[in-house]
Amino acid sequence: MEGTALISIVVILALGTFSQWLAWRIQWPSIVIMSIGGLLIGPILGLINPQMALGELYSPLISLAVAVILFEGSSSLDIREIKGVSKSIFRIITFGAFLAWILGSLAAHFIAGLSLEISFIIGGLFIVTGPTVIIPLLRNAKLKPRTAAVLKWEGIIVDPAGPLLALFAYEVIKVLSSPDLEVTYLFYFFGGAFLAIILGYLTGMLMSIMAKKGLFPEYLKSPIILAAILLCFAGAETIMHETGMLAVTVMGLTMARMRRYVSSIGNVSHFVENISVVLTSTVFILLTASLSRETIAEVFTAPILGFVLAMLFIVRPLSIWLPTIGTELTRAEKTLIGWIAPRGIVALTVAGYFATILINDGYEDASLLMALTFALVFITVCAHGFTLGPLAKKLKLANTEPPGVLIVGASSFSIAMATELHKLGTPVLIADSSEGRLGPAVQNGIDTYKGEILSEHAQYETDLTPYDTILAMTGDASYNALVSQSFAPEFGYNNTFSLPSARHAKDDPSELPLSVKAHLLFSETAVFTELNRKINTTYTLTTYTIEDEDAWNAHELSEETTPLFIKKKSGTIVFMTHRKKLVLDDGDELVVLKKAELVD
Repeated sequence: MEGTALISIVVILALGTFSQWLAWRIQWPSIVIMSIGGLLIGPILGLINPQMALGELYSPLISLAVAVILFEGSSSLDIREIKGVSKSIFRIITFGAFLAWILGSLAAHFIAGLSLEISFIIGGLFIVTGPTVIIPLLRNAKLKPRTAAVLKWEGIIVDPAGPLLALFAYEVIKVLSSPDLEVTYLFYFFGGAFLAIILGYLTGMLMSIMAKKGLFPEYLKSPIILAAILLCFAGAETIMHETGMLAVTVMGLTMARMRRYVSSIGNVSHFVENISVVLTSTVFILLTASLSRETIAEVFTAPILGFVLAMLFIVRPLSIWLPTIGTELTRAEKTLIGWIAPRGIVALTVAGYFATILINDGYEDASLLMALTFALVFITVCAHGFTLGPLAKKLKLANTEPPGVLIVGASSFSIAMATELHKLGTPVLIADSSEGRLGPAVQNGIDTYKGEILSEHAQYETDLTPYDTILAMTGDASYNALVSQSFAPEFGYNNTFSLPSARHAKDDPSELPLSVKAHLLFSETAVFTELNRKINTTYTLTTYTIEDEDAWNAHELSEETTPLFIKKKSGTIVFMTHRKKLVLDDGDELVVLKKAELVD
């Protein structure tokens, strides 16, 4: 038994990580790959049954993982994200959620054939579109900030509300069907929810205050906050089942609000985000691998498929279009948001809980809940995962330009290079705190950001979504290193570069580690002062179009010539570094810095 559990956990962790990588490689929605992987090792091939292997630990492990995922989502929220769409978000998470509950319940009753009692329970649960599915989709689709903010906020805020709404419906049904229970019994429900909110708020405040006062060391900050998340969740669950998600969401929102006063809290977010990615893939595979073949077979029945279609094409659009009448959302934004509503981990886990207690209460049709939920989860994940990107482009709500370059530091050389990138059709943004230094860039038609790029509010004042590469090109080597370190988690280490310092120029190139060489631009002598001296005197940027790669000889470049970057035929920009060798193909365009009199 112990060996089976060990093998199951290792296989699921490995498969979850591989699914994330494969999705990245083939540009598929990661949730789709995870679902397929779970179905293959579970009901299809019968290799692993996680529910049997883990036994009583199965449900608690999934619940704790969901708690961490919800905290990560809510702690990443910032009120400044919803500037201009706050009215829409408020209506969607209130009137829109209520409308989705009523319409979804009616669809479950009249189309899926469930009893009215069970329909209103499961209808409350199906309003969720949580961060486990929304955030991975948004990460791949690169939507414009306003549309992404609406989907993100709705998913995170409504996620704990769905199970609570389902629990509320269940408690009401118990009161109405049991002569021994009075209406005052419902006050226990509201009391439990209120205590969960208080617990989440107090835990979030306690962690923020302790971090602010330095009451725990930096290396223990992430483990302590992770432990606090789990304790908060378990405490709320002890008070009343299904309130743990509400507690950790409130805790995350509280810490997100305090982050502007306690900057060190932001360092924890990368740690929790990395854990959240692993947990999302692992839990999704756990759930899908635990499904039985009978449940999968029930998915393809007419009532269940009819219910899913009604949720997709009637319930979701109406629950978005009606509440947002007269708001700031455009017709295109309403169309996209009214289509995108994938369900995920929370729906599957909570549906399993309600299926068990309802069957025990004598509701025989509750046996359909898992098939109904899986059908809704899998179909919405596939439908919305594959259509979000193309639909967003069709509605002009996605960035359709090629990946751009963010340059930190305005100087004669950086502006000249940005101008050359702009001419080649690559989006460029130059960030600098000096309006005077940015002046020539503005005159050349280059997009600029005036301000401190490392400040917290910079990400809300400018949209960095179109840019996938960052170049730190100021004259301060320490500042360049700080920019690279700060933005590497967002842009990726392979897309983060900086100019070499005078120290690097003096060092023996063979002594530099390969990891450092890979991120230092151009050559050992291409320091800030030298590049700007050259561009301000007799040097200029020149572009070569490679028409015959066999005839091109890189050694023909003069020693006075510095290769800067290559625009590949595919449109990708490849920057030269101390480590990268100059490799050219037909159709490439090579940009170099060379003496003006040497220009062909």
